[in-house]
Amino acid sequence: MSDTMTRPQPRTLVLNGADNIAVALVNLEVGSATPQGPAIVRRVPKGHKFAIRPIAAGEPILKFGQIIGFAKEAIVPGDWVHEHNCGMGGPDGSLTHDYAFAEGAIPPEMIPVEERATFEGYRRANGSVGTRNYVGILTSVNCSATVAKFIAEGINRSGILDDYPEIDGVVPFVHGTGCGMESRGEGFNILQRTQWGYTSNPNLGAAMLVGLGCEVFQIGRMKETYGIVESDTFQTMTIQERGGTRKIVEWGIEQMKEMLPIAARARRETVDASELVLALQCGGSDGYSGITANPALGHAADILVRNGGTAILSETSEIYGAEHLLTRRAVTREVGEKLISRIHWWEDYTKRNHGEMNNNPSPGNKLGGLTTILEKSLGAAAKGGTTPLTAVYEYAEKITEKGFVFMDTPGFDPVSATGQVAGGANVLAFTTGRGSAYGCKPVPSIKLATNSDMYARMTEDMDINCGDIIDGVSIEEKGREIFDLILKTASGEPTKSEALGYGDNEFVPWQVGATM
Repeated sequence: MSDTMTRPQPRTLVLNGADNIAVALVNLEVGSATPQGPAIVRRVPKGHKFAIRPIAAGEPILKFGQIIGFAKEAIVPGDWVHEHNCGMGGPDGSLTHDYAFAEGAIPPEMIPVEERATFEGYRRANGSVGTRNYVGILTSVNCSATVAKFIAEGINRSGILDDYPEIDGVVPFVHGTGCGMESRGEGFNILQRTQWGYTSNPNLGAAMLVGLGCEVFQIGRMKETYGIVESDTFQTMTIQERGGTRKIVEWGIEQMKEMLPIAARARRETVDASELVLALQCGGSDGYSGITANPALGHAADILVRNGGTAILSETSEIYGAEHLLTRRAVTREVGEKLISRIHWWEDYTKRNHGEMNNNPSPGNKLGGLTTILEKSLGAAAKGGTTPLTAVYEYAEKITEKGFVFMDTPGFDPVSATGQVAGGANVLAFTTGRGSAYGCKPVPSIKLATNSDMYARMTEDMDINCGDIIDGVSIEEKGREIFDLILKTASGEPTKSEALGYGDNEFVPWQVGATM
């Protein structure tokens, strides 16, 4: 546990000495005594919060030593604290941001190259390293999604992959956009970055891009933008150019048969952990996420950074209210200000779409004990560990900096992870308290349970139980366990989601802008 975290008794938990609430570790019935003194006056479900001293109307409610909301009314000690009496803003509904830049960026103690952890990965021709060896079929537009699936099915059902054990599979990455959109601007640029990012991800040994031919997103334009030349590991074609559905499926299958032996030449070799690019995700969060799995994953991310690797925190809408903690860790003021510029973009984005940043937490998050986006964000940001923030990237932008970085994405897990993979992530760790069912081809997804009850119910889906942190396992010990599994997974050990076959439907590029 951290130095600020105390555990008076196993039934409740105070996370910081400044807090005016505690977390219930079991269901607390009316009249129950608490280690903090007050008796419970309204039932508090497991994972939820209760007041440990009087909180006046409009007064900040503190958890982790940070503001998670403001009292809508006076709250007496022992009362349940949740959305009925805790809101986002102060008396006037405002939210004050306390920004500081590059004040807490303490360089980590780096592990010497000769002492770094290692894994068995696929070294690609451009120097990047993959943890899997898939062959992908991407589509420029939803109109070509069906033929991409037909090509993949034709290969996967033929049995030819039995001859290539080094290939993990042929996967169609289809989506629902590519036309009915602007041919320039933010939405188009995002889709273009995402498509090329997946095509060049080191976990793909070869790729194909198929289109219709008349769509807004033109394959030729993307090739020109990125200087792409077709090769024996990258081919493109359109349905209209080839002469129809049957002909392009036949063409695609034949091209795949030529690509497979080339992709299968890849062999795992020992590389150090600096080649890992770890995507950090959380979904289906609960009241334990910010106490157990997220800080443990943050410690694993710190270990990776000390080994020269990269960890990507994302989900901008789910660090809202905690961004001031990240700006302090920025290596320069410019890096911190870039993060704030994305926060301001999101405030405008939600406003012009008649939404609000506090549309999160979800109903499931609230059932699990999370009340406001501020509370959720403080827990979610813990995934980023403690090392300096070295760079901030736009969605699907190629990650070039080492260390702890941030990528601007929505909080919706498939969309967020798609951006991270397009940026170059080759392994992913996903914390969940409610039990999210998720996989992420071509990148293996490690599932981390935040509580022991859910882990026991969904053992076949969860890779690690972090709920035992409540029982005394240290965050540092659990972080090391997570890091060790990251290395094993990167070396080829299948995750639970991979064993179950997840990952074929989780390619979801972020759609920004009007559909016309």
